[in-house]
Amino acid sequence: MDVLDPVVQPYAWGSRYAIAEIQGRPAPTPGPEAELWMGAHPSSPSGLTRGGHRTTLDQVIAADPAAELGPGCAARFGSRLSFLLKILAPEQALSIQVHPDRGQAEAGYQAENERGIPLRDRARNYVDDWPKPELLCAVTRFEVLAGFRPTEDIRALLAALGTTVLQPVAVMLSLGGDPRLDALKALLTWPPDQRAALQHDVLAGCARLTAAGGEYAAACAAVLRIAADHPGDPGVVAALLLNYQVLEPGDAVFMAAGGLHAYIKGVGVELLANSDNVLRAGLTAKHVDVPELLRLTDPSVAVPVIKPRQVSPATVTYDTPAPEFRLYRMTLAAPETARPDEARPDEVLPDAGPRIVCCLAGAATLRSQAGGAATLARGESCFVPASDGPVTVTAAADATLFVAASTCSG
Repeated sequence: MDVLDPVVQPYAWGSRYAIAEIQGRPAPTPGPEAELWMGAHPSSPSGLTRGGHRTTLDQVIAADPAAELGPGCAARFGSRLSFLLKILAPEQALSIQVHPDRGQAEAGYQAENERGIPLRDRARNYVDDWPKPELLCAVTRFEVLAGFRPTEDIRALLAALGTTVLQPVAVMLSLGGDPRLDALKALLTWPPDQRAALQHDVLAGCARLTAAGGEYAAACAAVLRIAADHPGDPGVVAALLLNYQVLEPGDAVFMAAGGLHAYIKGVGVELLANSDNVLRAGLTAKHVDVPELLRLTDPSVAVPVIKPRQVSPATVTYDTPAPEFRLYRMTLAAPETARPDEARPDEVLPDAGPRIVCCLAGAATLRSQAGGAATLARGESCFVPASDGPVTVTAAADATLFVAASTCSG
């Protein structure tokens, strides 16, 4: 097994404290740190040392996919690790976005290649040919916008705002069928010379509802904060169409293809298919392609809160339909702090095949049947190849580990 050197992504919406504190580095950092990538995405693969030589995880896997991933995963996904593990730390709302399914990603990637758009061009929508379903598990309380509100609820919220400027959108929402996509299009394409007036009136209504309390107060307060970070952005008003939720630590949400969402604030562990395909609607200075986003967005995608399912005394998992990954959380007591009824010399690392293990609290030592070993402190991670076989975990101090695995390993 290999201790990883993960990659920090310095996106503008990130925290200057969270990731640094998890890794034991001085905080605040000079600039924002939004995501910590642990994986083998070709744009930002984790570093490691194998055989005394510095290399990257994608290169190690490409050299021997069957040994690193296992024959089943190599047959299903080729030489690509099927998942990417991240720590997410938004201090400001990141973009309202949607992700493609496999067919959409493959077609979009091919079409942009044929048009000659460079991979790092700002106008690029598809940077790889993979889908991007994702699971976000809250480490701290985590605010999200996840999926559309029901149409009746959107109409009620617009009425409660008490502004006439949104009357055209309210009329759309009274039509038959599912008009939520039309309402989203109207807000994202609102005439630029009228956006300031739109936001002024809507934010005034949000301020009234926040002060009055009630069912829309928390969502409106979040929109006011989003507006302060993204003044004039059409995504500010569009955010009102989405479900506002606060995840408690240990809760999760799964974003399927077509599900519109944005993460607002908190610290979480995110596990996703090994892709960086994002179609953005707003709340960003990055490329926005409204027609393509609307083509991919499915207003019917529901985003319920997922509670963990116990699979052993020390381990829970989060059930999703994604074929590329599964996530586990292990909570281990050190021998000196364990109760007599829970004391045991070690635990077995869940699943088989390729895994990435990240320690978010305490410390633990992993030992493989093949003889490899790694000790992880808080903020450290390692890659466990399929060839390592069964792995045991012993807590050196009360530990919390997140384990990313592939569904093809069983």
